[in-house]
Amino acid sequence: MSRPSAIGIVTGEPTLVGSKAKLRPKRIKDAANDYRWRTDAELCRLDAAIPIPVSFEEYIKNYIAELSYPRKGCCLAIETLDGKHIGNCSYFSIDDTKKEAEMGIMIGDKAYWNRGYGTDVIQTILNHIFLQTSLQRVCLKTLDWNERAHQCFKKCGFVPCGKLIHGDYHFIIMEIRRPPKLPK
Repeated sequence: MSRPSAIGIVTGEPTLVGSKAKLRPKRIKDAANDYRWRTDAELCRLDAAIPIPVSFEEYIKNYIAELSYPRKGCCLAIETLDGKHIGNCSYFSIDDTKKEAEMGIMIGDKAYWNRGYGTDVIQTILNHIFLQTSLQRVCLKTLDWNERAHQCFKKCGFVPCGKLIHGDYHFIIMEIRRPPKLPK
């Protein structure tokens, strides 16, 4: 029997538990933190984005709409094991033909930076992807100057595989492939 496609996972987004964090489906109550993080200049700089220029009222309308209509991908909130929402992670741009996807992560609560949460989250979501979906490759892009992110991704098994320039931003593309001992 073959594994479900990544799309099949989306409709029943799982709660995944790592050694430091839980990954769970996004909720409306996450909007306040997400808005704060999307308007924080330092976090936006790390994400090659500009702070969003809308009011919270406008933001929440769009947020509710996004939660109401499932997309091709998996967007999860990151919580500490005791339930504090500290960030988000996702895999998206799923190509079921090529069996690959892109992923992203943001630890928005700066009190949890440099404490191993990013590594734990990435390892947890990769374990889910490679054990529960048919995906063979996961890639990401990170700003070329973000050494902390590079080290975290390398620790999780990602290797550089290319470069991308988009406007004023210079990215390193990194990838990880399904470990050979896992069934396809």
